[in-house]
Amino acid sequence: MAPLNEEQLHQIRDERRDQIMGAAIKVFAHRGIAGTKMSMIAAEAGISHGLLYHYFKSKEELLTKLVEEAMAGAEDAISSIYRLPGTPLEKIRAFSMEMLDESGAPYFMLIHQVRTSDGVPEKVKELIAHYNMDRFIEYMLPLFVEGQQAGEILPGDPAELISAYLSVLSALMVLNVQALGGYRMPKVDMLLRMIACL
Repeated sequence: MAPLNEEQLHQIRDERRDQIMGAAIKVFAHRGIAGTKMSMIAAEAGISHGLLYHYFKSKEELLTKLVEEAMAGAEDAISSIYRLPGTPLEKIRAFSMEMLDESGAPYFMLIHQVRTSDGVPEKVKELIAHYNMDRFIEYMLPLFVEGQQAGEILPGDPAELISAYLSVLSALMVLNVQALGGYRMPKVDMLLRMIACL
């Protein structure tokens, strides 16, 4: 068997890093920041404790990397709304469906826990402060204004409408992740009634 070349080794390292991060997001999302230990992440990833430290020196470094990726992904999701086809309301509907998709639930729960937990590393606090609600309102403002001008979005302060809508989406994602008994996720069209001229 021929030895692996540099490109193959790099691919293996990238795949292992992705494997570790996928395991870490699950553990952090379910156990919280204080309740997560590196040994739990290693077990979830199916690797040795020592190998985990080969990729990440500490739980804080791993958490910081996860939050960086989660916040960049959220920012990308909001900015990509402008590349979607359709009217402003159709774009908001598509964005809402993406936000409520179950695949992003662990990342959302991680961000929720980072925002509400003690003992969060300073670098992570800085990331959360940078990617605050005002930043996301700013991204969506032109779309809501366009929707108001087209008669699709309710009149009023568009920043206030965006803030209320994103707050409701956030609350729904937390409830959905926690899988509370008797809770049912409302349909996106029902949520749109709070901002749309229907």
